[in-house]
Amino acid sequence: MAYEVTATRKRPQRFEDMIGQDFVVATLQKSIAAGKIAHAYLFSGPRGCGKTSSARILAKALNCDTGPGATPCGICPSCVEITRGASLDVIEIDGASNTSVNDVRQIKDEVQFPPNSCRYKVYIIDEVHMLSTSAFNALLKTIEEPPPYVIFIFATTELHKVPATIKSRCQQFNFRLVPVEQLKNVLSVAAAETGIQAEDEALFWIAREATGSVRDAYTLFDQVTSFSDGFLTFEKIRDKLGLVGVDRINPVVEACAERNLQTALLLLDDILQSGVSIEQFTVDVADYFRNLLLIKSGITRESLLGQSIDRFSPKILAAWTTIQIERSLGIMLQLFRDIRYSLDPRYELELAVSRLSWISDYVSSAEMKAAIVQARSLLQGGSGSKPTVPVPPASPRSAMKGGDSGPFSDADRSVPVTPETVRGETNGMPAEESDTEERIDNPFAAFKERLRNGYRAEAEPVRPTASNVPPSVDAAGPVSSATTVSSISLVSPVPPSFVETDNVPGDSVPIAGFPEAVSFDRLQESLVSYFQNTKNMVATSLFQSFEWKDLGTTVSFAVDKPFVYNFLEQDHKLIAEVVSGFLRRAVGIEIRIDSSRSPASSNGEQAVPPQVELLRQMFRGTIAGVK
Repeated sequence: MAYEVTATRKRPQRFEDMIGQDFVVATLQKSIAAGKIAHAYLFSGPRGCGKTSSARILAKALNCDTGPGATPCGICPSCVEITRGASLDVIEIDGASNTSVNDVRQIKDEVQFPPNSCRYKVYIIDEVHMLSTSAFNALLKTIEEPPPYVIFIFATTELHKVPATIKSRCQQFNFRLVPVEQLKNVLSVAAAETGIQAEDEALFWIAREATGSVRDAYTLFDQVTSFSDGFLTFEKIRDKLGLVGVDRINPVVEACAERNLQTALLLLDDILQSGVSIEQFTVDVADYFRNLLLIKSGITRESLLGQSIDRFSPKILAAWTTIQIERSLGIMLQLFRDIRYSLDPRYELELAVSRLSWISDYVSSAEMKAAIVQARSLLQGGSGSKPTVPVPPASPRSAMKGGDSGPFSDADRSVPVTPETVRGETNGMPAEESDTEERIDNPFAAFKERLRNGYRAEAEPVRPTASNVPPSVDAAGPVSSATTVSSISLVSPVPPSFVETDNVPGDSVPIAGFPEAVSFDRLQESLVSYFQNTKNMVATSLFQSFEWKDLGTTVSFAVDKPFVYNFLEQDHKLIAEVVSGFLRRAVGIEIRIDSSRSPASSNGEQAVPPQVELLRQMFRGTIAGVK
């Protein structure tokens, strides 16, 4: 017996055999059972989803010797002839080959004759959108008022090309893509019928590559089973079809995450030397980043990923944020577009890998906006009024407002920015506590951590004195006297993690994690040593502080720069916890700004404007001169 491909062998012969088209099947079955048979049907949908098969089943159900019924018997002469394609009363026409008006005129002449042996004469016109405009116009009157024994069934993959005059004369049925799970199930049945053992991961890969088409799934299944030797695995598919696979992509991306460009390029060369094409590698890496993005979003369904989640490297998931993975996916998608017009596709691929190696430094627009808002709040913090940040209107209707001030109202133009807003306390919800384990998926928290720890002192910190401290000013404005001490201070309550419920500041309590108590004289030195490994900027700022005082329930110290004050203020709660741990008692902290040690104040020189000084310290700039 001649070999029959799986797509033909598994073609549905009953409505019950249709996959993923429950709405179409239920509607057709009930209309046939009720005797409500239309004179024209229009089946539309993607390729390989069952349009032509449904048309044949409908023709058999209408002409079955036991019918018309919802389910054809499949054994009567009418059903057998229609299945074989030999029925004189069921005519299948290829619309792509018979596009002229003369072909339609032939149909108009034939419909005048009743069927030979069947109950209905059925015309199945596949790819009907290929008919010419004249052919459609010639067919209008026939399908509007055909003889009672004639039924037209049109099938098309491009519904938008069918004229509206044809659509209005037909009952329309939209066929859908078949879900991956259902495709995997029918492939598993087909493998069992042919005696092939197949891994679920391999079947999932075939189902995903079919993109919802049953015919494509069966065709690809026949291809991969031809070299499977009775046992189908994903590794065989990867090796035979030249796929890269997650196991070979992981080392390359891990090297990029570690900023080891040399290793990444060498691994890339090994993959290309093994025969993998650049286009295939680009497609596989793009799919890899897409799966990482799904995993980062909490999606672990194997039908979406196409393979087990254990195959993906946890190092990459921990090293890169969601925004960085999204950026990496964008790089690979753009690479696929650029390869077509590139001087050398390999150059483009190596350039993309080089960009992936520094993706950890990528700053999104949202992170940059957070930094600008924070800098603006620091600059305008002492102006007497709350700074504002322009925002778009709440809805498109807001842009239609009139008035002298423009299309936006005052409420639409800006929202207040306060210290609580900068720290994340918005909409009445307190911000989360600052700690060393910032949330990776939060771009604002990630940038704040980078802003805290990203700057390193270029030289060994020097304890500030009257001779080596650069000019600085208060955040609220220039100091009025060289001996003036700013009244800005912050007293931090000690969190419950260090104090029992019935304790009050000043009581001696046991603190976990601090094996030895520290005297107050060594407190500053101990704090600097404690924060050097986790928060280097905090350690540097505490090293430059002075005038430490033990007030019993509060520890007070001073700094001479508004930028240092604002920086320590963000971590005042954490500093209070560590101070309480070293002193073995619950205390708060008070941070003061004392600008009396500034050389500009002591020598009478012109001070740098506060806004300029804050920007210089935040972005590590250099002041060329003061006018």
